[in-house]
Amino acid sequence: MSKALGTAVGRTSRRRLLRLAGGGITMAALGAGLTGCEDELATGGEGSTPPPRSASPEDGKAPEDGKAPAPLWTRSTSAQTYGDNDELVAVDGVVIASGDPLVAFDGASGEERWSLPDGAVPGAPLLLGDGTLYLESGQYDGSVAGYVPGSGKEAWRSRLGKEYRQPRPVAVDGEQVYVIAEILEADGSSHTNVIAALNSRTGKVAWKEQRDLGTQQNGVHAAVRDRYLVYTDFKNNLTVRDTATGKQVWTQKTTKTSYGPFVVHRDLVIVPQGQRLQAFALSDGSEKWSVRSEEFTAFREPSLVEDVLYIADSGRTLWAVEPGTGRKIWQSTELKDAGGQVPRQFVKAGGTLYGATDLDAQGGVHAFDAKAGGLRWTFNDRSGDHHAWLVATDGKRVFALHGKKLHALPA
Repeated sequence: MSKALGTAVGRTSRRRLLRLAGGGITMAALGAGLTGCEDELATGGEGSTPPPRSASPEDGKAPEDGKAPAPLWTRSTSAQTYGDNDELVAVDGVVIASGDPLVAFDGASGEERWSLPDGAVPGAPLLLGDGTLYLESGQYDGSVAGYVPGSGKEAWRSRLGKEYRQPRPVAVDGEQVYVIAEILEADGSSHTNVIAALNSRTGKVAWKEQRDLGTQQNGVHAAVRDRYLVYTDFKNNLTVRDTATGKQVWTQKTTKTSYGPFVVHRDLVIVPQGQRLQAFALSDGSEKWSVRSEEFTAFREPSLVEDVLYIADSGRTLWAVEPGTGRKIWQSTELKDAGGQVPRQFVKAGGTLYGATDLDAQGGVHAFDAKAGGLRWTFNDRSGDHHAWLVATDGKRVFALHGKKLHALPA
């Protein structure tokens, strides 16, 4: 079973460019203002958050009704993210955000545990599998590397071959790391790409298959479930391959595939397509169930958390759905009533569901009652940074990344 479902690869996806456009010409100024050594948000000043709390609220509840808890700690980071869910991970007691250098902070204290210059391509996914963190090399040397998350020590490295450029991991399971790379022509150009599997113990190439002409290596989202490797791309393709051989099991066009994650649950792949949320059989691509949102609304990115599918629509309704059947568990309009921004990534700790939004206005990290979808509070650092929010959790804390600021909130 994959530990990296719905992984995005590539630094220039359409969804990312739309986000970056929101920042416009302010990007350079914001970057310059956020890279200082002092933690402005922890020490006061414009956009500051309250000082750290000495005690955690019970089960994700606000210390006062409707008020978000203050961060346990806040750190400036080297983060260079583009809003994809796998650019922030919490594992083995540390929290890591994609950036250069790649830095791991202690989850409890916020102190730096290790730093890795040229460790990863900024914005690239941080893939976790079998106790290893897999990265596209930030040295742009054609290699893929694996590291021990708690220490930052290199544990594995592989190269696809000199005839390929920029192998980018897209998914990982207990045996293989799956990559997409450009196929080099004699003149150094590239018009096609290959998808391949690397053995996660030896680094040897298990198989490689050339993808169709016109497909792209950027903007791919992928997941692994048992013998199936599933991925989508900008050409509106939904494709399934056999993990043992690389042979294509089936592929089909989708109508409005979102440029974000999808969900794989048991023998189903669940894809948001505008007003419809559809589930297809992994074995043959047949449709198993479909759910519709209200007219003139569209589903956002789904998250599968503890066997429940959570998804919001553009009408600011939050859904909890049974992934095997499409049955609605509950719907909540509290976010709409509060005028909050739509979340696009979810994690859960205890009885609280945390949702991270795109841009800053009326957004941030929403905390919901996981049983019924009631909105408890919203955390926002009021920095005005144009980057999307990202969340991760270790079960004890919720980590919220916004631009170059990393906050640890009590869970």
